[in-house]
Amino acid sequence: MRGTMVECIECGAQIELSEPEQGEIVDCPECGTELEVIQDNPVVLQFAPQEEEDWGE
Repeated sequence: MRGTMVECIECGAQIELSEPEQGEIVDCPECGTELEVIQDNPVVLQFAPQEEEDWGE
């Protein structure tokens, strides 16, 4: 079974997702950008939130 093809919003590369789920984080195989699935039908991607460093504060 073939997965769902989506386009990287950073570089335009095609990314195949086997079973996309809302909240899933995926890496673009071309540019390495982390993307988050914000909607799974149809699949919509946005840039994954960047985790802030906790410097013990």
